[in-house]
Amino acid sequence: MHPAPSVIFFTVFSGIGFGLLAFLGLGFPNVSGLTAFAFFVIAYLCAVGGLIASTFHLGHPERAMKAFTQWRSSWLSREGICAVVALLVMALYGAGLVFLGERWGLLGLIGTIFSLLTVFTTSMIYTQLKTIPRWNTPATPAMFMSYALAGGALLSGQITWAMALLAVAAIVQVVVWMQGDGAFAGSGSTLAAATGLGADGAVRAFEPPHTGTNYLLKEFAFVVGRKHGMKLRIIGIVLMAVLPVLLLAASFSHLIALLAVVSHIAGALTTRWLFFAEAEHVVGLYYGKR
Repeated sequence: MHPAPSVIFFTVFSGIGFGLLAFLGLGFPNVSGLTAFAFFVIAYLCAVGGLIASTFHLGHPERAMKAFTQWRSSWLSREGICAVVALLVMALYGAGLVFLGERWGLLGLIGTIFSLLTVFTTSMIYTQLKTIPRWNTPATPAMFMSYALAGGALLSGQITWAMALLAVAAIVQVVVWMQGDGAFAGSGSTLAAATGLGADGAVRAFEPPHTGTNYLLKEFAFVVGRKHGMKLRIIGIVLMAVLPVLLLAASFSHLIALLAVVSHIAGALTTRWLFFAEAEHVVGLYYGKR
């Protein structure tokens, strides 16, 4: 699929933001006053900024509010509801820490649950798509959750947890790639099935269905060169997990922590670009692109 910058920004930064809110809800780090305010500002900038970015990929952003009414069938609607609940609950929880120096544990726990549910519902928007076999697997929500938890631990300053969760995120990402590379072939989707001509014998593309390009070819038939894809995978894993872990293993300083965060975000953006770019939509069969 053709990667849209708004969706890449949304999935990376909202995941990090809600991951940080999840740790704050559990009392990590144990802060209050202006220090707590600073942490909540970072979390809300990431979470809300990511959610706002997602609206730029909508055909009609002015209709975004209607998504909240489809919670029975739409993961997008469920994501919106969970996000609003998480942000409202964590705002009240944060107010207690900032203005009263009080930590309301039950409220924080509820905020943590809905923060993680927001990340899960985001992942299910993609996991549910049977037309994209690479995404249609339990490994997709596992990847989204591992990134959110690793990013949240990193931004909340939980060094030990961050190192462990970054390693887990890297392992899950590699599993996603290994599983995804054979997902399309294993789905059984073929040109014969796509055209409905399988009963007449072997089917092959004689010439393109259109003389020019169209929306489907632009959005769903994007192809990443194998050599370039492998290079980006290595760069993404190194920046997302390997380099941050090495930095965190060194003597702690605020500069090293900042470099670890910047490296992780750069790597997450790279791997998330690949998440969309390498996704093979079955419609590509009709155009002879698979």
